[in-house]
Amino acid sequence: MLQHFGEIAALMTAIFWTIMGVLFESAGKKVGSLAVNFIRLVTGFTMLSIFVYFYRGYLLPTDASPHNWTWLGVSGFVGFFVADLFLFQAYLEIGTRISMLILALGPPMTAILGYFILGEKLSAMGILGMIITVSGIAIVILSKDKGENKFKVTHSIKGITYAFLGAVGNSVGMILTKIGMGDYSPFAATQIRIITGFIGFVIIFAYLNKWDDLKKAFADKKAMAYITLGSLFGPFLGVSFQLISLQYTTAGISSTITSIMPVTILPFSVFVFKEKLKPKEILGALISVVGVGILFLI
Repeated sequence: MLQHFGEIAALMTAIFWTIMGVLFESAGKKVGSLAVNFIRLVTGFTMLSIFVYFYRGYLLPTDASPHNWTWLGVSGFVGFFVADLFLFQAYLEIGTRISMLILALGPPMTAILGYFILGEKLSAMGILGMIITVSGIAIVILSKDKGENKFKVTHSIKGITYAFLGAVGNSVGMILTKIGMGDYSPFAATQIRIITGFIGFVIIFAYLNKWDDLKKAFADKKAMAYITLGSLFGPFLGVSFQLISLQYTTAGISSTITSIMPVTILPFSVFVFKEKLKPKEILGALISVVGVGILFLI
């Protein structure tokens, strides 16, 4: 069990981020994606700092080295600001499920970057597991027009583009995080990443003069409840478990396991949104589980 601690942490990340996506999409429809991004970073950082104080004895990451601050800071700007800026807008444009499909492009990109930048290697079984996992995710999300032998783009091109840019940003952010974190605390590393991501949103709010949107968001009790819970599962638990995963396994494998979110969201589709699952969605879920299983056997 301990030898697969990184894979288990990545699986927990997928579950936490699935819950986060559902909550933040609901909040975004009420108060807008920019306000959700801003508030969730503040809320997530507050939760994380309280935990870190009791866990490490430091309220802030004052023990981080210049190396940690530099690489994790850039990672936070890319991952928490740029990537999430696009991703949260994609939630509103094409929904959480389709956005998560596009995010499944992250593992191949992360693996390629990890190979060239970090010198990471994947076995043939690892590559097979990644392919099977991503294939299962595609089966769950994609649909084929009746009577035709090709797939058509049936969703907003703008939304798909936003999600793709979010996937690219997440992949680059993971590599930068792996470089900057090393053996440093994953929780303190997350604090650094949130700080630089927050700075990015302060700049864009000031530039666009969107402060009134924040006031409206704070006044919406239901939206704030969604954001608070989403912050618990996202910037606090989700991101921290992702960094724990990066410390114990390769960036490519961690990213691949995390990418099963389109499968983990299916129970929410049934019990929360009252959707009926198609046979191909169940098949895709099973295939993805097989892919994850292969990664665990490496």
